[in-house]
Amino acid sequence: MSTSALGEYSFAPRDTAAHFAQPLLYIGWDEHMMFAAPLAVPLSLTTSFDDVVHKVLPALYGQHPEFAHIVWSKVQWFRSAEMFTPRLQGTLAENGFGHKSVLRFRTPGQEGIHGSCG
Repeated sequence: MSTSALGEYSFAPRDTAAHFAQPLLYIGWDEHMMFAAPLAVPLSLTTSFDDVVHKVLPALYGQHPEFAHIVWSKVQWFRSAEMFTPRLQGTLAENGFGHKSVLRFRTPGQEGIHGSCG
């Protein structure tokens, strides 16, 4: 639903990177509705993608019963809607992420708990 302002609607955005201790990265695991929406995570853009995979994702999603069965070599990665191949040793910034970027991942063969989203 669209909205219309009745008058001048000008203000400084309050969600810029300057208002946060660290940039926010939205992370979502496609087709796994145990997590209803992407998670907003404060992460330095100097964090390596490898650290995201091996430290951040287990901390966020490790309690999911299928997380331990992910075949990482088959994961499909998305920067918003664009599929990409991450450089694991590259930083988030070097992989094209900035404040409020969206990182999504899809795990082929794992479409929700027991295939519930497939």
